[in-house]
Amino acid sequence: MINQENYRMVLAKTQGATANLVAVSKTKPKEDIQALYKLGQRIFGENKVQELVEKQKELPQDIAWHLIGTLQRNKVKYIAPFVTMIHSVDSLKLLKEINKQAAKSERVIDCLLQFHIAEESTKFGLSLQEAVELLSSTAFKEMKHVRIAGLMGMATFTADKEQVRAEFKTLKKYFEELKAQFFAASDTFNEISMGMSGDYEIALEEGSTLVRVGSLLFGVRTYH
Repeated sequence: MINQENYRMVLAKTQGATANLVAVSKTKPKEDIQALYKLGQRIFGENKVQELVEKQKELPQDIAWHLIGTLQRNKVKYIAPFVTMIHSVDSLKLLKEINKQAAKSERVIDCLLQFHIAEESTKFGLSLQEAVELLSSTAFKEMKHVRIAGLMGMATFTADKEQVRAEFKTLKKYFEELKAQFFAASDTFNEISMGMSGDYEIALEEGSTLVRVGSLLFGVRTYH
């Protein structure tokens, strides 16, 4: 069951910050996605490839699907024909596979480099140095079917709002450094994906262009 009031509130805040809302629909039934779609939502985020593939087949074809969870290289082929954006690129090997599978579908796939900005070891992602090495590599420069559209990061799960803010500031700083070094002449490197249900307002204040909000819109998840 979707929360229409929360949806309108979050949408108003993202639009006020000229950001986009990614409605995180993982584990949620197609009926709930359809209900948000009827309200005008078009960008939906999923964590698992299998679930994403099943939903994409049965839901409106103008939905922009974002893969926001960990992506294994052997599963890229299942989403390459349709996925709009992949938020979780954390290695050159994964990017090579996305490029390879996108080429088979004659597509260019927008990707975000995932950074490790949190204190928690369970969260993963690149360091600034690793990202620089990736973007400087000959292998990346030869890729024709991926486009690096920006960065993604997850803050520490904590009640300390200043820590969360500091981590978002770090991601924004990385974005600006990489833009200056590698994408100064590009108008497609412009996304900063940060902020979820508990911290999206701080993320918007710190420059997020994509907030990934689920439980505020769909209610708390029940995992089976």
